[in-house]
Amino acid sequence: MRFHVTSLCAAAATLALIATMPASAQNVTINTGGESGAYHGQFCPALTKKLEKAGVTGQCKTSDGTTDNMQRVADAPEQLGYGQLDVLALKAGQFGGPSSFSRLRMDDVRECIFAVTKDKSLENYGDVAVRSDELRIVLPPEKSGSAATFRYLQKIDPYGVGRASDIIHAADTDEAIKIALSSDKTVALFVQFPDPDNARFKLASKKGGHIIPVIDRTILEQRVDGVPVYFAQETQVANANWLSSGTRVVTACTPLVVFTGPNDAIKDDAARATHAKVSSTLRGLRGEDLLPTASLFARVLKRTRELTATGAEKFVDISEKARAKSQSVFEKAREAARKAVGPGHNAPADSAN
Repeated sequence: MRFHVTSLCAAAATLALIATMPASAQNVTINTGGESGAYHGQFCPALTKKLEKAGVTGQCKTSDGTTDNMQRVADAPEQLGYGQLDVLALKAGQFGGPSSFSRLRMDDVRECIFAVTKDKSLENYGDVAVRSDELRIVLPPEKSGSAATFRYLQKIDPYGVGRASDIIHAADTDEAIKIALSSDKTVALFVQFPDPDNARFKLASKKGGHIIPVIDRTILEQRVDGVPVYFAQETQVANANWLSSGTRVVTACTPLVVFTGPNDAIKDDAARATHAKVSSTLRGLRGEDLLPTASLFARVLKRTRELTATGAEKFVDISEKARAKSQSVFEKAREAARKAVGPGHNAPADSAN
């Protein structure tokens, strides 16, 4: 009971402080992503509208993505940031560990991993994993969420894509796709919302490329505080027309997270009180309250569905069989090469004397 009374007193003190704060003090910076990206142009405005009703002014601020947002929140824990859960899992240790960040929202909105190539022998993640040491991997800029996602995949799959060494970074995602579709043995990997109207999917189709689903048992087994980092989702990457039905791909998707710093790390009383108010407000909202009002993401969510464990197992099995088959083929090729050389072929020139 003593703890309960103390908590009530603390809450009352916070409310009293908020009531006496000038309006200018009740502001919060929300770090997003690129100016033309969905975080900044779609999600953040929806969030600020909800904060306005609580008497807090939100300011959407562009950034280089999740890692940049983590740095800003680490430096100023009263700020908010948008980000990918997989990048948070990968990078948290660089900023003092998971306790340096507090996840305020993690709803059903997810960004998905896609790979694009014109190499018809690459059909799934297993194929890419086995051949990663001979493929060129093209990624968006080094500070992008997509690049961080690939580093995470390398970390959890050291004997698969972890062996990739020919990795280059393009100026942006569109350029990465163009490079991949103009070169042999090249794959572009990127993370984005699965919108079939997105020009990137149309570009891949126009250039003769195809989408590789990025899904594997190792990927789906990843957890952060018991929460899955990736979900198997069926996504639509091309719309239906009078000649064909829409193209759907099952791939791994990671949740969109709204995060902040720990309240007790904020030194200023007014900022700490506003932070507590913002945190409480966001945690109390329904998931749909934070969706953009535009029809784009409503359509995306309708076209995307999470697979059951049984449904996901089918696609995991495809990747594993491809990995095993490809590994067997390459081992046989290496063995044939060794036998072709044979003993004595590399012997010193004077060995016959």
